[in-house]
Amino acid sequence: MTVVIVDAGGANIGSLRGALGRLGVNAALTADPEEIRAADKLILPGVGAAGAAMARLRTLDLVQVLRAATQPLLGICLGMHLLCAHSEEDDSECLGLIPTNVRRLARRPGLRVPHMGWNRLKAIAPHPLTADLGDDAHVYFVHSYAVPVNGCTLVSTEHGEPFSSVMAEGNRFGMQFHPERSGAVGAKLLERFLAL
Repeated sequence: MTVVIVDAGGANIGSLRGALGRLGVNAALTADPEEIRAADKLILPGVGAAGAAMARLRTLDLVQVLRAATQPLLGICLGMHLLCAHSEEDDSECLGLIPTNVRRLARRPGLRVPHMGWNRLKAIAPHPLTADLGDDAHVYFVHSYAVPVNGCTLVSTEHGEPFSSVMAEGNRFGMQFHPERSGAVGAKLLERFLAL
């Protein structure tokens, strides 16, 4: 099985490659369209801003490559946002692979934005990716933007209001949190993605 990490300029590449390595996968980091097309699984990571990431994908001529991908594609954090239609961050048109939009987390008294740290997952819809996580599964988040709960949401998380923490639409999957930094739960979710 070949797994490719799409080089969209994310900063969590080292920890992601380490997490995949612990699962026995040597994932290549690439912006080569042919390598991306030939891979069995694709991961679109991200730490940064939607506008800059989309500009990089356009510069590398990867927008249509990713839109045409038929293999399982996982977006992590900003990578999940890029799979959506539009992000309020930088008023960015994204890849449009998951039919929903990204919004800034609401600021409220006593509610910290960015949302940073461990938080609980709540199952919304059954899927092999998220089966049997349990109601006490916690994962690690760092984000200021999120996707509202919608018809593609598998798992939600509460931070002032519920948002999508795992989504699926066909062969496209998104995780708002960082599975590579989320201990045994994150490792399980990455392993299940690799098994899809």
